[in-house]
Amino acid sequence: MIRNEVFSCFVFYGVLLVVKMYVIAIITGQVRLRRKAFANPEDALRHGGLQYHREDPYVERCRRAHLNDLENILPFLFLGVIYSLTGPTLSVARFHFLVFFLGRVLHSAAYLLAFRAPTRSLAYVLAQLPCVSMALQILMVVSSYA
Repeated sequence: MIRNEVFSCFVFYGVLLVVKMYVIAIITGQVRLRRKAFANPEDALRHGGLQYHREDPYVERCRRAHLNDLENILPFLFLGVIYSLTGPTLSVARFHFLVFFLGRVLHSAAYLLAFRAPTRSLAYVLAQLPCVSMALQILMVVSSYA
């Protein structure tokens, strides 16, 4: 399958997105440490005491960015694999994958850096467009089997 150019292109962007998710998770952990805002009492005790078992607005912002990635990147990974197998042209498929990737990077930046509204919402919509397109194309290909 790796010889399939569309699938290889999908793998490239899929791996970049997974790496981006790991980066957001690491950022969240680092912000927790810097702000001394720990979700678990044992972590707070290890880093200064139970007073640090608390929520912090910026830690929560990082967590929400990570959760949003999970809610959106995982469906993209599923759709992208199936879409790659339907035989799209490389240029069209690459456009879908690139737009999704750029939308998610912009979404994360907007979340973490608190860009003015509606930047985050627009990035979300931008990333959803290729997913809707891929889903519709997949359904058209497989509808005769339903």
